[in-house]
Amino acid sequence: MSRKLSVVFSRSRVATRVSAMGRSISRDYHGRPVDAVILLESAFVFAADLIRTIQGQVACHFVRTELRDVDLGGFSRREVFFSRTPDLKGREILVVAGVLHTGVTMDFLCKRLLECRPRSLRIAVLVDKPGDRRVDLKPDYFGFSDASNQLVGYGLAGRQGSHRNLPFVGTLGKQASARSGRGSSRRKSGAGRSRRGKS
Repeated sequence: MSRKLSVVFSRSRVATRVSAMGRSISRDYHGRPVDAVILLESAFVFAADLIRTIQGQVACHFVRTELRDVDLGGFSRREVFFSRTPDLKGREILVVAGVLHTGVTMDFLCKRLLECRPRSLRIAVLVDKPGDRRVDLKPDYFGFSDASNQLVGYGLAGRQGSHRNLPFVGTLGKQASARSGRGSSRRKSGAGRSRRGKS
């Protein structure tokens, strides 16, 4: 039996928020070159639209994450593995993700990127889920804050990778309450704070 698909964020609302995020990012970087580190596979649609709204030069790097169960002397532990991360010493890094859930994977990736001593590191996500957070981590820019269990569309996948092609963000099954971030996330979560750097 197919589950009912409900629209959470319409195509026009998504476009409006992505454009607003691009303006905030452009303002904060002051035209300096940006290295966007894009998490596959949930962020590829969002990232494609976001980088086209950023004023100035943008270089793109793609990172894939994978969770594996590792056997340690008879004990199984789940660990996060990444594809090779780029060396971005002295660069302005903008990590781009589709959804920020617990923050564990993102926190691990950011620590890894900080090892190369970038000028700054910021995070941009389409959907923030602060209620799921397990670490002290906030995105510098976000499009929406939402509590739905599973979101699909605009690059976000349902089961077996379905629904990524939808031009809007929806949910399968009962729709949960949601609110959109107003303007720049600076007012809500300290946007533009560089985790490391001179800016």
